Amino acid sequence: MVKLNKIYTRTGDAGTTGLVDGSRVSKADPLMAAIGDVDEANSALGVALVQMADGPLRRELSMVQNELFDLGADLATPWRPDAPGEHDLRVSAAQVSRIEGMIDAANDALEPLTSFVLPGGSAAAAAMHVARATARRAERSMVAAAAQRALNPQALIYINRLSDLLFVIARSLNQNGRDDVLWVPGASR
Repeated sequence: MVKLNKIYTRTGDAGTTGLVDGSRVSKADPLMAAIGDVDEANSALGVALVQMADGPLRRELSMVQNELFDLGADLATPWRPDAPGEHDLRVSAAQVSRIEGMIDAANDALEPLTSFVLPGGSAAAAAMHVARATARRAERSMVAAAAQRALNPQALIYINRLSDLLFVIARSLNQNGRDDVLWVPGASR
């Protein structure tokens, strides 16, 4: 369990921050952008969750929200596939499979797509679309960080699947797609 007695440490005042292994990196490092974007996606998911009624879906997404914190820890722990740390917190293939199962279950109940979907409909669906778009940004940031340093491959797959999950969940929150707001190309011309 994590115990934080002091919120500020002054160790980052010079523009660096510490990774799990004790090494320090610039706060402007692409890895830190990725960690920050994952945190923002988690926050956006939290906003979407408070828009939803309590039930199994909300509980499953609360577990995903916890996993996003795990993902941040994974990113903050340098990836060494040849020498994994005994206590390294890593996103796993099983977590990716669970997300894929959630996508398939939600997608099976949806009306077929006839156009691109605009973010909107219900308040919960609109908030979920914000979380989806934020997860996509986190994915782009993680890909940029991975171009400079090795990252857990499962972490990259997880964030890719997450935005797909949030898309189908947004549609499910719009009466399984019946209340989706559809794009009408050139409608304002």
